[in-house]
Amino acid sequence: MLQSVGGATAVGGCGVASREATTTLRDRLPAVFAERRQRLLDAMGPDAAAIVMGARLATRSADTEFPFRQDSDFHYLTGFDHPGAVALFRTDDGPAFTLFVQPRDKAAETWTGYRPGVDGAKQDYGADEAYPIDTLLEELPKQIERAGRLFHTYGRDAELDRTIVASLESLRGRTKLGFEPPGEIVDPRDLIHEMRLIKEPAEVEIMRRAAAITAVGHQEAARICRDGRHEYELQAELEYAFRRLGGSGPAYGSIVGGGKNATILHYVTNAEKLHGGSLCLIDAGAELEGYASDVTRTYPVGGRFNGPERAVYEMVLDAQKKALEACRPGTTLPTIHSTTVRALVEGMVSLGLLSGTVDDLVESEAYRTYYMHGTSHWLGLDVHDVGSYTHAGKPRTLDAGMAFTVEPGIYVAPDDERAPEHLRGIGVRIEDDVVVTSDGIENLNLAIPKEPDDVEAWME
Repeated sequence: MLQSVGGATAVGGCGVASREATTTLRDRLPAVFAERRQRLLDAMGPDAAAIVMGARLATRSADTEFPFRQDSDFHYLTGFDHPGAVALFRTDDGPAFTLFVQPRDKAAETWTGYRPGVDGAKQDYGADEAYPIDTLLEELPKQIERAGRLFHTYGRDAELDRTIVASLESLRGRTKLGFEPPGEIVDPRDLIHEMRLIKEPAEVEIMRRAAAITAVGHQEAARICRDGRHEYELQAELEYAFRRLGGSGPAYGSIVGGGKNATILHYVTNAEKLHGGSLCLIDAGAELEGYASDVTRTYPVGGRFNGPERAVYEMVLDAQKKALEACRPGTTLPTIHSTTVRALVEGMVSLGLLSGTVDDLVESEAYRTYYMHGTSHWLGLDVHDVGSYTHAGKPRTLDAGMAFTVEPGIYVAPDDERAPEHLRGIGVRIEDDVVVTSDGIENLNLAIPKEPDDVEAWME
């Protein structure tokens, strides 16, 4: 989705990790979360406290709610997958990890399901201490009274902000007793997001499995990419595979754009009929254990690439190959983007979309009429994952463990009178997820073909 090479993990004929593999990974995740918390504590420095808020249930309409999805930072540090929780981390000789959670409540659990409660927070999630969430206002001043520095994200949740302010005021009222409020308040996201930027082996393993599930969904959708079928039918095949194979569903709104709809970058209506001889752009990926897969392929409706559609497709594919060749430790995402842009501009000139010298067209950004987005974005627990794109005022160099997308595209609006008529209404994007290794990259999406002949054979 917008904003030497290894292979994807394959288990069995469908290339999907088994449920046994899933169980094994989950069994060892508590140690992974504990190690992350320790790294955060080390980065906080002495005499500090950090407050990280989990997600609440969100209203869909009236008295119905969206399926719960935990806040990514909170999940990263705790693995706690229940709503309405707050985590407190301390380096001032108090409990290092405290959870405030919804208490056990038999009547409530009859309606909404199991709650770990205070005991479960300690036994199952490794909290040193745990309290009911409704005691937060009472307990928080005690918990932060010795902290010289407080990590908290103001402006994200008004209720928690009020609790923090009330806690600080409570401490100011006790200065005669020797208590002082924290002298510094810092946003913890800078620390957490830097941690999340470098993926651990356990995270990469989940992302490989998410990619394998995504490959099955794409193939199921590609098989029915035929004249007369509807975009939503392909979406249904995608998302059925994502759930059937153990994912929590799509990692973002699935894009299935046939014909001219492929020129709309974030088209999610997915309601129109497909027409033979056109293209269908599918940008869809599974979410697994919170981690996103983000893959785009462009399929020929009916299973065969035609003249102008094939020409545009091959031009985008050539640009992606050159972009992938540029991916290596030590380079930067802007360098990869520049490589992509030059290749696309060369293709635009050869197709008659642009005229002039490549250098002039790149410098003037004339290409942005047909390629208006970046080539890459970070990928992980969020499909547009966290982590700064710069360091010390310069583009960040790529290091082992960073995961990102490579997604060149061409989008010729159907009403663009400047474009050759036979190219109007054609949209193509090809996107892979890659993880930087010590000496190159691992492409997680090799199971989904890209070469035109391979795509046609795959669709059969």
